[in-house]
Amino acid sequence: MLKNRSILTLISLVLAIAYTIYILSYFGGVNAETTSDAEAIGAGIATLLVLPSVFVLGVGVILGLIGFFNRSAGLQLTAAILYSVAGLLFLLYAVFLVPSIVLGFIGWNQQKKINAAA
Repeated sequence: MLKNRSILTLISLVLAIAYTIYILSYFGGVNAETTSDAEAIGAGIATLLVLPSVFVLGVGVILGLIGFFNRSAGLQLTAAILYSVAGLLFLLYAVFLVPSIVLGFIGWNQQKKINAAA
C-alpha cells in the first residue's frame, strides 16, 4: 500500500483528518448544547465564522486522499495549499494545522522525486 508513496504525506493527511473530526465535533457539540436564545445566536455566529475554514479543509482532505492513493504530486500540493488557506481563514486554530502544512509540502516534494525516479 505504501510502495512509491510519501509517508510524510500520509502523516499530514492523518493529522488533517484528525483536526477536521475535532473541529466538526467541537462546533457541533457547542451548537447542540445551547440552552438560551442568546447562547444559540452566539454559537451560530461562531460556527458561521469557522465554516469557510472547515469547508476548505474538507476539500483539502479529499484532494489529499485522492492524491495519496493516486500518487499524484499535484493533488498533494493542492491539498497542502488548501491546508494553508484553511489556517489563514481561521487563525485562532491555525497552530493545529501547521504540522499538516509543513509535512504536506515536504511530502509533496518527496512524492515528486519518487514519481520522477519511477
